[in-house]
Amino acid sequence: MESKGKDLLIGIDLGTSRTSIMTDRGMKTMIDSVVGYPKDLIGVKLLGATHVVGSEALERHYLNHYFPLEDGVIKETGDRDQEVAKELIRHVVSLADPQPGDRVCGIVGVPARASAFNKDVLLELARDVMDVAMVISEPFMVAYGQDVLLNSIVIDIGAGTVDLCALKGKVPDDEDQVTLIKAGNFIDNLLMESIQMRYPNVQINLRIARAIKEQYAFVGKAEEAVMVTMRENGKPVTVDVTEELELACNAVIPDIVEQIEHLVTGFDPEDQETVLANIIVAGGGSRIRNLNKVISESLTEYGTVVVNCVEGADYAGCLGGLKLASDLPPDYWDHVGEMVTA
Repeated sequence: MESKGKDLLIGIDLGTSRTSIMTDRGMKTMIDSVVGYPKDLIGVKLLGATHVVGSEALERHYLNHYFPLEDGVIKETGDRDQEVAKELIRHVVSLADPQPGDRVCGIVGVPARASAFNKDVLLELARDVMDVAMVISEPFMVAYGQDVLLNSIVIDIGAGTVDLCALKGKVPDDEDQVTLIKAGNFIDNLLMESIQMRYPNVQINLRIARAIKEQYAFVGKAEEAVMVTMRENGKPVTVDVTEELELACNAVIPDIVEQIEHLVTGFDPEDQETVLANIIVAGGGSRIRNLNKVISESLTEYGTVVVNCVEGADYAGCLGGLKLASDLPPDYWDHVGEMVTA
């Protein structure tokens, strides 16, 4: 692509489970972060293509499904993982509908403490489909979009990671950020294993566990029983999964609270009261019922604590990326994060 014509600005929240994208031309969408490849020649004939990206892949059980982002970052195990990631990124950018002559400029969110190697890999993959690309931490993208850049803490709960970021009126450094790997996928696995243990004849997989979580997830104590219909030896049965869901969802809370406590102490003492009244939760996990209440109650010894969940959680990250891309000319992005140009 030639670097002439109008800039097409893109904000991308590249997630383990789902990826969201927004552009300065009004386009906004979210896809599943999965690429499907046929298992054999029959699959190629049925699909009519060599691969497919997003929900179309998940709907076809004759495909092998690859999620190229593990713990929120590109797997570092081999060329195949990078090739799958490239297909995902290429598809995401194509959704922005770049026109001939556009300079495609994208800001991509990554976990707060992503390794330098992983950032380099992502930037090299992005170089193939974008003229200018930058990676920044996902919670910082959220903070920028919500305009909470001073005396606040942002918690981004995704599928692969929980990322926390302390905002002190400057671009956050490593000491201001934390990445935890007990996140949405951890809840799914724990929920699946707990249901299997209690109901050994019930058929369950991670997709079913994730669907239960997304519909019924809560922290604290259950307000009512969670009854779901599943299959036992092929026959429908209704089972009570309240205790299992309570166990799985509450399991991520102690680590989050511990890291909030750690980040708070990094602020100047006179600012800590303000910080504790300005904690923001984003990401898909922010929709867990009672989450803000349980976090604030876990911190009562620190004084008044106010925890708010963002509206439009699915797009809070890419919104911040797009807003930053619009506020700062692409030629100056290297002042904020790592970037490459084609």
